[in-house]
Order: sequence, then structure tokens, then C-alpha cells
Amino acid sequence: QVSLVESGGGLVQAGGSLRLSCAASGRTFNDAPMAWFRQAPGKEREFVASINWNGGSTKAADSVKDRFTISRDNAKNTVYLQMSSLKFEDTAVYYCAASTRVTRTYYTSGEMYHYWGQGTQVTVSS
Repeated sequence: QVSLVESGGGLVQAGGSLRLSCAASGRTFNDAPMAWFRQAPGKEREFVASINWNGGSTKAADSVKDRFTISRDNAKNTVYLQMSSLKFEDTAVYYCAASTRVTRTYYTSGEMYHYWGQGTQVTVSS
């Protein structure tokens, strides 16, 4: 049974930082890209950041690229999202995603990811 479990969300004041973790089990993803997406109430799901199989290449959305950093530890089958200088508009449920495609690249489209976590709530107070 494959599962992705996010943790690290919570309530933080604007300007603060949080580090999200996503632990995978049931299979390894050390040969495939992983990513973070988010969805705010009343809005569509949006891409946040992605990372290739060994962490050598990353991509972040323009809205967060100067503030968020994605990383991974394949020995732990875990991907992270370090969030700094948080804004009220960052408030959303953050979802971890993993692809089953064996590739050296990464994807920014949710349709390219096959496994999803249940999400972790990030709330930024103004």
C-alpha cells in the first residue's frame, strides 16, 4: 500500500517560517520526481514546487520561488518544503505528490503525478 504522509503544517504569523515534510511508504521514489501543490478555499489547486529524482534540479512557482525551497532525502524516502517569509495568501492545504515515472526530469503539472498525500493545513495570520 503506497502512501504519502505530510506533516509540519500549522499556524504561523506573517513573516514566519515552516518546514513541511512528506514521508513516502509502500514503494521508493528515488528514481522519480516529487512535488508540492496547494489549494486555498475557493481556489483551484496550484503548483508550488517540484524536484527531480536526486534533487539536482528543482522548480518553484513564481509566487514562491524566492521564499520556498524544495529538497529531498532519498535515503529516507522523504521530500521537504522549507517556507520562509510567509504571507497571508500562502494560507492553503499543501499536498505532496509523487510520480511513478522513471525519469531525470521533474513535472509542474498535477496530471503527471500518480500518488498524493492527504494534505497538511498551513494558516498564516495577518
